[in-house]
Amino acid sequence: MVTKSSIMLGLGETDEEVKQAMMDLRAIGVDILTLGQYLQPTERHLTVREYVTPEKFQFWKEYGESVGFRYVASGPLVRSSYRAGELFVQNLVRNNKTGSSSS
Repeated sequence: MVTKSSIMLGLGETDEEVKQAMMDLRAIGVDILTLGQYLQPTERHLTVREYVTPEKFQFWKEYGESVGFRYVASGPLVRSSYRAGELFVQNLVRNNKTGSSSS
């Protein structure tokens, strides 16, 4: 089974908090991570504290890969289901080539 989780950035989190969250997710076996920009859906929701730069999203992608995530999608428009279908099909194809099952 492949597991996935997501982190929304831009609510005032520190780099250390993001690193710790990523390490905690790896420690419990999460394989795929998406990181995206929090966008305030309505005035009644939390306000955006920071718009994360493309360079910072690239940093988080590289950091996630360095700590062992099998796939990291990181960018301002990335959402929790980002490319989920594509990743699922790639996993099925890879497992079929190696003769293993997808479960």
